[in-house]
Amino acid sequence: MAAVGSGGSTAAAGPGAVSAGTLEPGTASAGESCFLLRRGREGAEVDLQGLPQPFPDTSARIPAHRRLKYISLAVLVVQNASLILSIRYARTLPGDRFFATTAVVMAEVLKGLTCLLLLFAQKRGNVKHLVLFLHEAVLVQYVDTLKLAVPSLIYTLQNNLQYVAISNLPAATFQVTYQLKILTTALFSVFMLNRSLSRLQWASLLLLFTGVAIVQAQQAGGGGPRPPDQNPGAGLAAVVASCLSSGFAGVYFEKILKGSSGSVWLRNLQLGLFGTALGLVGLWWAEGTAVARRGFFFGYTPAVWGVVLNQAFGGLLVAVVVKYADNILKGFATSLSIVLSTVASIRLFGFHVDLLFTLGAGLVIGAVYLYSLPRGAAKAIASASASASGPCTHQQPPGQPPPPQLSSHRGDLSTEPFLPKSVLVK
Repeated sequence: MAAVGSGGSTAAAGPGAVSAGTLEPGTASAGESCFLLRRGREGAEVDLQGLPQPFPDTSARIPAHRRLKYISLAVLVVQNASLILSIRYARTLPGDRFFATTAVVMAEVLKGLTCLLLLFAQKRGNVKHLVLFLHEAVLVQYVDTLKLAVPSLIYTLQNNLQYVAISNLPAATFQVTYQLKILTTALFSVFMLNRSLSRLQWASLLLLFTGVAIVQAQQAGGGGPRPPDQNPGAGLAAVVASCLSSGFAGVYFEKILKGSSGSVWLRNLQLGLFGTALGLVGLWWAEGTAVARRGFFFGYTPAVWGVVLNQAFGGLLVAVVVKYADNILKGFATSLSIVLSTVASIRLFGFHVDLLFTLGAGLVIGAVYLYSLPRGAAKAIASASASASGPCTHQQPPGQPPPPQLSSHRGDLSTEPFLPKSVLVK
């Protein structure tokens, strides 16, 4: 099930907002000053009376912020790679195979309980305040709650499809093919949100599709030994359906919840409630007779519990740290995850890497990096390519101001390309 990240539109204070009472290091406390400082356009902080104030010293915070970015990178890489590898490992172990639908339900239950405990902690352990808060947010504002039913249904379907895909495809092949979710999310964002993509982004999507096609051609050609109980065709169909559902659900979620003021943990709790109910319906429809005969926890081993815990808490952990990672870092984390999954698959599952797989995976990694570039950097690359074709003969007329320069600031949301929202971390 999806985990709502704090960097998305559903965060309580919104992107870049500062909660009430929050003070920057180096500014006066609430008891020492009656003025609220705001950032002035002239490059200084000014109070409400217009008196200029010096910037607070931020040099001590730079190393800490850099450490948080590296920690975020490590968490994203480990979670992306470990979930796929652990599912593949648990599904290919000899012996009784667990029911994937029960694992999906258990992950939703644990995720919902975790979010409930976090909300309880936010209310300082006051049960009455928690009950009143949930009554208002879930029941009174039932329209907002019902809006989450559609993405929750899609994500429940997607989680089950992932089990089917990973059970029939090598982990490295799945990891590469699953990057098609970038393509599907981009297309749905263009059609549903009227977003525009740069030429470089369209080129990177074409590169991405080409790389995935090469990897699938290698798989269809018999890249390495294949267990007799695996069906690559079914695995490919499942991963394509999973990418389509992921792209649609992410864009739909953003469209219906723009401007919503629900907190991160409240949204995850609501998704968990719907996910548990819908997961139980799917369990009854797909494997109800077998589960009733053999038991809900049939085939559960420590490896299976590891998968469940990774699904339940890994997404929530990513939702916490993803706000420290910009688009470049997310693209780099995806690339490292592909490399890590490939290396681990060679050691754990005897995966065979040949020239076709290397070429396809390389194209996908390059496409992910190019697509994650901010628009300012993409324009700079295009300008550099144009200037490389010949010398520039344009002269600035005398007395005219110089043309504006491209900013290298990466914090402006208007310069960031549309990536699959980390609001919903799968």
